[in-house]
Amino acid sequence: MFDLPKENVRVITKFVGSGFGSKLFPWTHCALAAAAARQLGKPVKLVLSRKMMFQTVGHRPRTQQRVRLGATRDGKLVSLQHDYIYHRSMLDAHHEDCGEATPFQYSVPNLRVTFGRARRNVGAAADMRGPGAVPGLYATESAMNELADRLKIDPVKFRIMNEPKIDEGLRLPFSSRHLLECFELGAEKFGWSRRTPEVGSMKRDGLILGWGMAGCAWIAARFAAAANVELRDDDTARVACATQDIGTGTYTNLAQLAAHKTGVPLEKIEVALGDTSLPEGPLSGGSMATPSIVPAVFQAADNAIASLLTIATTTPGSPFEKRKSDDLAFEGGRVFVKADGPAGGVPFADLLQRANLRLITGSGKSEATFGNPKPKYSTHSFGAHFVEVTWQPEIARLRVNRVVTVIDAGRILNPLAGRNQIEGAVVMGIGMALLEHTSYDAQNGAPINSNLADYVVAVNADAPPIEVYFLDYPDKEINEVGARGIGEIGLAGIAAAITDAVHHATGVRVRELPVKIENLLA
Repeated sequence: MFDLPKENVRVITKFVGSGFGSKLFPWTHCALAAAAARQLGKPVKLVLSRKMMFQTVGHRPRTQQRVRLGATRDGKLVSLQHDYIYHRSMLDAHHEDCGEATPFQYSVPNLRVTFGRARRNVGAAADMRGPGAVPGLYATESAMNELADRLKIDPVKFRIMNEPKIDEGLRLPFSSRHLLECFELGAEKFGWSRRTPEVGSMKRDGLILGWGMAGCAWIAARFAAAANVELRDDDTARVACATQDIGTGTYTNLAQLAAHKTGVPLEKIEVALGDTSLPEGPLSGGSMATPSIVPAVFQAADNAIASLLTIATTTPGSPFEKRKSDDLAFEGGRVFVKADGPAGGVPFADLLQRANLRLITGSGKSEATFGNPKPKYSTHSFGAHFVEVTWQPEIARLRVNRVVTVIDAGRILNPLAGRNQIEGAVVMGIGMALLEHTSYDAQNGAPINSNLADYVVAVNADAPPIEVYFLDYPDKEINEVGARGIGEIGLAGIAAAITDAVHHATGVRVRELPVKIENLLA
């Protein structure tokens, strides 16, 4: 835009708060701030008001979906048709694949997924947390619940009956799929066996209970990534990548990966992120940042260690001067002779000091798997949500009372941060199902409720007890440690589980989000 050489531009975003799609790409105000600073020759700080953000940083677009299911009386799916219309602005080319998960979630011999696009006089749409598959799974998982109810089959059993052996859309084996275990563990932890299927039949403390469930899925893949790892003469290490942390724990994950490979304690590792002067990293989208950087960081660490072993054998006075690099190994931050074991190893800092080197650096890269036209496997994460709502018809009070979620996402690098990710996604799902809605002015296309008083989001008082369980099945097709991304899968399917619970409590099937009190009173 400014006709500048790329190397003359530097972008620094060390801490990005809750990106979730709106910060994947530059928006118009970014260029305006840069233009103003360039013209003034001074720093410029540009702050958007909350009202402006409703039109300038994207939104989840409206979708209209139709699902048609056919099944035998004993519960075997025979056909699935998923059609959707995607709304976008007049000037926009943005599109999300709401049918992304439809071809592989369940086994069905006859499948059709179609879409259309509708241009509207509204602001530009953007990828929100879980683009495409999240609204798509709301439709298909709701349809599965409705059909299970019509067939008088338990919805968990109905899904288990239609478990596919392969990805029938791509005709490929799954790299790893443990959805049945998600259903079974979730049902056990939730107490699903105590559910009585009749509407309004379950009560506690004068409240009507509704129990609902749904499955979820999300793509697992890698973007291209690069990283550097430094080993320093003060017994510390540094790992660097230009990717950013949007509050999801990327700083911690990189430190963990570097510590795992080098043996340097976590507290002695510096992590550098969010700067275009660093090795090019993946964008924080598609839940692919963490799985993308694993191979790059590991390769960078291996190259740094290889350089260290060369230094150990070539430095005059080194304990390993007369050895070959192949005779040596590196573990726990120490270099040692393989035949002797690590007990008599030498700390890498000592070797660097002896060689009069402040640091050594290793670089690594990993290729993208996302968009591979000829994949060998279908790579996805899976999960299941179980939800309890309470319904108080006397005062029309509906609340999500508790949630149990089980996620199959390969190896979880940081269970604490991972659990926070899923809990946060579930709370966003409560907003999606019960609260969040944008009303537009028919005259100018601007949002009417463009503030946090009129646009209602879930707050602490809306958040119920949430239990999160992770299955531990490393997926080595994704990377060496078997880690897949988890930022978005927690939002997939949760709205369908909530509306299923609403039906179980009230008898009302709500097909348009959010659920409104007037729907239930009618």
